Amino acid sequence: MKNVNPAARISVKLVSEVGVGTVAAGVTKAKADHVTISGFDGGTGASPLTSIKHAGSPWEIGLAETHQTLVLNGLRKRVAVQVDGALRTGRDVVIGALLGADEFGFATAPLIAAGCIMMRKCHLNTCPVGVATQDPELRKRFKGQPEHVINYFFFIAEEVRELMATLGFRTIQEMIGRSDLLDVNKAVDHWKAEGLDFSRLFHKVETDEPVYNCETQDHEIDNVLDRKLIAGARKAIDTKEAVRIETDIHNYDRTAGAMLGGEVAKKWGYAGLAEDTIHIKLNGTSGQSFGAFAAKGMTMELEGEGNDYVGKGLSGGKLIIYPPKISKIVAEDNIIVGNTVLYGAIEGECYFRGVGGERFAVRNSGAIAVVEGVGDHGCEYMTGGVVLVIGPTGRNFAAGMSGGVAYVLDEAGDFAKRCNLAMVDLEPVQAEEDAMEKHEGMTNDLEAHGLVDVMGDMTRGDADRIQALLRNHAHYTGSKRAHEILLNWEYYMPKFVKVMPVDYRRALQEMQKKAGGR
Repeated sequence: MKNVNPAARISVKLVSEVGVGTVAAGVTKAKADHVTISGFDGGTGASPLTSIKHAGSPWEIGLAETHQTLVLNGLRKRVAVQVDGALRTGRDVVIGALLGADEFGFATAPLIAAGCIMMRKCHLNTCPVGVATQDPELRKRFKGQPEHVINYFFFIAEEVRELMATLGFRTIQEMIGRSDLLDVNKAVDHWKAEGLDFSRLFHKVETDEPVYNCETQDHEIDNVLDRKLIAGARKAIDTKEAVRIETDIHNYDRTAGAMLGGEVAKKWGYAGLAEDTIHIKLNGTSGQSFGAFAAKGMTMELEGEGNDYVGKGLSGGKLIIYPPKISKIVAEDNIIVGNTVLYGAIEGECYFRGVGGERFAVRNSGAIAVVEGVGDHGCEYMTGGVVLVIGPTGRNFAAGMSGGVAYVLDEAGDFAKRCNLAMVDLEPVQAEEDAMEKHEGMTNDLEAHGLVDVMGDMTRGDADRIQALLRNHAHYTGSKRAHEILLNWEYYMPKFVKVMPVDYRRALQEMQKKAGGR
């Protein structure tokens, strides 16, 4: 995320619970700028009662553990620590600071100041005071004013200043981590607390280093590969003039393309650039998340191999990966990309000459991909897009798949045993002459995702669709496998299986009926 937008402040929200300090230390080492410790109280009115009553622990416990752990590991000055969870008064702010917080999150109390009456039905669109609803009649009832919230925070600040003066502090930073100043005797000596040891909760770690956020993280992104790519693509970013870049890549070059995609998006928004405006030819082995969030107009061609998370969040770019031309390996029998490829991709094209790892296209919601085999859990939780697999698949294919379409070459005839049929049906691929009759009156699957422009005129059905993908795959990667299937199409076509989510098909049919009714 820091690569996509280097100017952004990256925050990680953690639930207050036993062990949260270790997690906070981990995300701080991973260069998070900000950590939020969220208590069990407060929260949205849409939360289930079971979550409100039984999930998490008081923010005081999680905050104390986080602050102490960060101080003990010399990490506290590198990260800003925020606390939230039903903070309502200036006293809460002061206690939070004494336990180690730099910042304080308020939500429920300002909402009440603006008119919320805590009906806890935010998710039903029936908020009676017009706060959490899109119903125009209910929204007319909203009486809140910005001044109501402003006044509330003025009172909070005034109480904080009074308590700080009582304690002898001039700034918030002086208070942070001073748990020794908390008066806990009344609570600890209470008969209900008999036998409980609170010494660790109020322990003050002695250190010579600052115990508040006073440094910025070194995200180590000043000299990453993307800086070189951005410099080479500057003309394209500024003027939309096509450029071609060729360079080497190594497995320590992580998220290659993400920062460049961020620059394109910053300048041109989601519309991006024309196809292939920025063509990047890379040689070598990429690190994790190759092509993450690549924007429209970006084509990243890799002669080598990819690592895990290739195409994470792909946003319109084109990724092409194939083995080195001098390699003697059989591409369709060897891994070319790692696990969790196309995680959360929303648009774009991918052509991989070789086998993908596990969880291929997990949560893909709009990208097109061609691969020559996948591991277990392929197309897991997929919600859109098109995936063509022209090789073997692992077990549990299509688990939780609720949208999109997958085509699988089932040469062994046992794909049904390895596909999770809980939410999908398996259909034979229709020949060209049968396709129009079968799909008559039904919205084209690709058209529903705006992919016709990418793949050309493919309204004739599944067979044409697969052939178009194969032609692209052979063109971009030089795939012998794709070439062989196209040459022997009459033999291979009956071996393809279409994986179609049941509810997705029904939704397309209903949309078509409504469109026909108009």
